[in-house]
Amino acid sequence: MEMEMVSPARRRERDASGQCYTYNYGDCAYWDSRYLEEGGESNFDCYHRYSALRPFIRHFVPASSPILIIGCGNSLMSEDMVKDGYNDIINIDISSVVIEIMTRKCAHIPQLKYMQMDVRDMSFFHDESFNCIIDKGTLDSLMCCADAPLSAFQMLEEVSRIIKTGGIYMLITYGDPSARVPLLNNSGCKWKIMLYIIPRPGFQARGGCSSSKSIMEPIPLTDKGLLPADFVLEDPDSNYMYICKKIDESVEGVTDNVGVIAL
Repeated sequence: MEMEMVSPARRRERDASGQCYTYNYGDCAYWDSRYLEEGGESNFDCYHRYSALRPFIRHFVPASSPILIIGCGNSLMSEDMVKDGYNDIINIDISSVVIEIMTRKCAHIPQLKYMQMDVRDMSFFHDESFNCIIDKGTLDSLMCCADAPLSAFQMLEEVSRIIKTGGIYMLITYGDPSARVPLLNNSGCKWKIMLYIIPRPGFQARGGCSSSKSIMEPIPLTDKGLLPADFVLEDPDSNYMYICKKIDESVEGVTDNVGVIAL
């Protein structure tokens, strides 16, 4: 059985801090219990499956890149990426239960590796180890911890440490720029950020028609990293994708870390 997650927490995060205390999504025990209950019989994709994200991944991430997927769970994401030509993917998750399940399930796929790890401490990896880090709901999970600001800071600090200069942190989240850009700015890393909005699967605009806007059309941000005042979100349950390019300020001479990546 294959499921797609729309986080219950998305309807609870509406303030600028982005904190939510309804579910223990940042707790290892919660996930271990959940995966034990499921018994390895289902796959659970957070927000969107690979097919919906493929245009972005193919555009920004070369197939030969070393890639890290954080908070992988039992998603089909990395398996689908291998089928699409990606050949060097490490998947990590805080739950040893799901890592054991996925290691057994994907033992025949040499392009994939699964490791139990807390994203707040990825000291196993050397600095600048990856060209791309994909986060599909993991930062959102940490924002449901009682110590959400600290947990988010620790994770993003580690992300910025292990991603290569020029590499991409691809964040898929329900958090709008008012909630997510401040977190990214506080990570100790300089990013160039480009924002995309991905409607929920099957969404149709008013009048029963699909949106006329291309999902590959970036959304301009203000100098403060916010949505323009006149911006209208067609689908209120859309997800936000932040393409964050790690930059070397001393080389590029960048004075701010919100901007547009040239396509």
